[in-house]
Amino acid sequence: MLGKIKRQQRWALDLARQPVALPVCPLCGREIPPAEQDAHHFVPKSKGGRETQLLHRICHRQIHALLSENELARQFNTPQALLAHPDVLKFVTWVQRKPPDFFEKSRKSAQRRRA
Repeated sequence: MLGKIKRQQRWALDLARQPVALPVCPLCGREIPPAEQDAHHFVPKSKGGRETQLLHRICHRQIHALLSENELARQFNTPQALLAHPDVLKFVTWVQRKPPDFFEKSRKSAQRRRA
């Protein structure tokens, strides 16, 4: 017969052994490891957005490197709208071939640097 503490410890070990489903990035469709998860406001917080969704850190940074907050709020406030942008689509096509934990520094687009 096990005591209460031993039962709780066994229960916790059983939970730890079960595989945990990782969230999937709505842009690239790859699973997001815990170390690469970023919450993204599809409507920027500064423009009244409240809801967030998990994205890969590299996908999130690339969105902000390519698009301004005004563009995100007005035109590109859903994953489908972002995928319609040619530069985002080009990036997603490239990053889909990388492993889920891949990360590389993002650079601002030439348009964003001039602004």
